[in-house]
Amino acid sequence: MSQLQLWIVSYFLNSLWQIPLLFAAGWLVARILRPAGPAMEHRLWVGILFLQSLLPACSMLPWQWLRSIQWWSGQAGQSTNPQVAIALGPGSISRGLHLPGTVMVAIVVSYAVVTVWFALRFVWRSRKVTALRREAVPAAVSRHAADAYARCSRKFSITKVSLAASSRIAGPVTMGVWRKLVLLPAGMADTLSHDDLRTVIAHEFAHMHRHDFLKNLFYELISVPVAYHPLLWFTRARIMESREMICDEMAAEIDGQNDYARSLLRLARMLLEGAPAITPHTIGIFDAGTFERRIMNLTRKQNQLSLYRRAGLMAVGALLALGISATALAVAVRIQPVAAADDNNSKASKQLSVSPEDMQKNLINKAVPIYPPDAKKAKIQGKVVLSIVIDKGGNVQNVTAVSGPPELQQSAIDAVRQWKYKPYLLNGDPVEVESTVNVIYQLAGPETSAKQALEKH
Repeated sequence: MSQLQLWIVSYFLNSLWQIPLLFAAGWLVARILRPAGPAMEHRLWVGILFLQSLLPACSMLPWQWLRSIQWWSGQAGQSTNPQVAIALGPGSISRGLHLPGTVMVAIVVSYAVVTVWFALRFVWRSRKVTALRREAVPAAVSRHAADAYARCSRKFSITKVSLAASSRIAGPVTMGVWRKLVLLPAGMADTLSHDDLRTVIAHEFAHMHRHDFLKNLFYELISVPVAYHPLLWFTRARIMESREMICDEMAAEIDGQNDYARSLLRLARMLLEGAPAITPHTIGIFDAGTFERRIMNLTRKQNQLSLYRRAGLMAVGALLALGISATALAVAVRIQPVAAADDNNSKASKQLSVSPEDMQKNLINKAVPIYPPDAKKAKIQGKVVLSIVIDKGGNVQNVTAVSGPPELQQSAIDAVRQWKYKPYLLNGDPVEVESTVNVIYQLAGPETSAKQALEKH
């Protein structure tokens, strides 16, 4: 199985548990930050979406370089003698998840099909928005609607906005990156009251001021690899909900919160009667159906809101700590699949996997790895994990570097190739075995030598 296929399986398996973990952490912190206002809650959920999309990929990155920064602190910066330690005991290496090749291929194919489907859906929706814009006709608005447009244009410093109507939508929406467009359902400008129409236009201008159309496209694009996960959909819903509340607050500054809230109630009644459908990729006032919370957010007392915002700032530190902890946990506790040996390979079928602890008992002679001068000069240190195959005579037949700093791998391989073991017996007969060895390179103080480090093991 290729490295790309292993990477896809690892990304999928890690996303299965990392997305729920991040959603649970986000939900908990969002409850704490909720009194601080929708803006902070919205930033939180956007950050959760980014982590849910990117963290499963980070789990496959080589993190061994983190160990090399240990010389920054303590007395390591004053070290003069290198230390090379060989760990064969408990906890020396993390175990991989062994899966049959057919299972891994099935995971890769299924995940690829689902991901391609979501990617094609993204493209199809984008083309649908383009067609919707192309078929729209200029809206015939009343003088009151023109006045509302002019007020919002001055308020949000947006001048180049087109107003159009379409019979293919059930609610007002906003679209466009450079050429912004407010699209109203056919006849809405004539049926809505002046106050409600002003509310709709102000809300859509708030979306344009925030560039929500472009942001929404970007959020959908980066979430395509994990779009299959139901909890990602809940994260997107929380982003949508908090985004609408932010725009409510911005739009309410034009006519006042009470008038805007009453108008929003009337629009909510329209939602209950007609249930406007959400047009994919576009941004509109009907995107989030949580009108009750949106209205409660508008009617909060301002002195309480100011107090809550100050409390929310105090919670930012806890949020950052939680995000760092979740990231560290996801990187440290990761599922790394290992392709199982092919049963048709007669040589592999004869190999017996033996733990490092058991093989340590059979070790007769071991050569001390030489700390590479260039690596020592560059203060490179860390752990090199080796996979070894020992033949029936106890000779190290094959050595492969699994992980570790590249500058140190060859030194470890050259030393371990010279090792000698007693033949490993199975039912009284010697067998070929595979095992692992960790060679730890560490820049130690002058009182510690490589020989002393080796004697500890």
